[in-house]
Amino acid sequence: MNTQSNGGSAVVEEVAVPPEQPLGSRAPHFVKRSRPLHLSWQVGVFVVGLAVVVGGVIMLPLPGPGWLVIFAGMAIWATEFVWAQLVLRWARRKVTEATRKALDPKVRRRNIILITVGVVIIAALLAVYVVKFGFAMPWNISE
Repeated sequence: MNTQSNGGSAVVEEVAVPPEQPLGSRAPHFVKRSRPLHLSWQVGVFVVGLAVVVGGVIMLPLPGPGWLVIFAGMAIWATEFVWAQLVLRWARRKVTEATRKALDPKVRRRNIILITVGVVIIAALLAVYVVKFGFAMPWNISE
């Protein structure tokens, strides 16, 4: 978005938004034709997606890309279930909004200032510790 400095009207740049895919099953046509086959397909997709999501939940406290794996499981579910497609669209919108906010110059400037102040405070506390106790670890200090 560009605005003129003389208080004139704003010029809004149009951003090309890719059309969203229609909601619904993305199963192959031959699977959709047979109700029992389609139902078993959905059960299979649900089980595979559930296994991936559970793996991601397990990775949250453990080392590993937990959230990435959870969203991969949601993407698997989204190939077949409308509710998962809607959740992924919502998450995509939120990530886009967060990215746009994070790239805002005012927010970036504020974050850089806060990080700098935090680093200076930590460095000052570390300097006070080293002056008082030397390079000894806290559990080796006897006073």
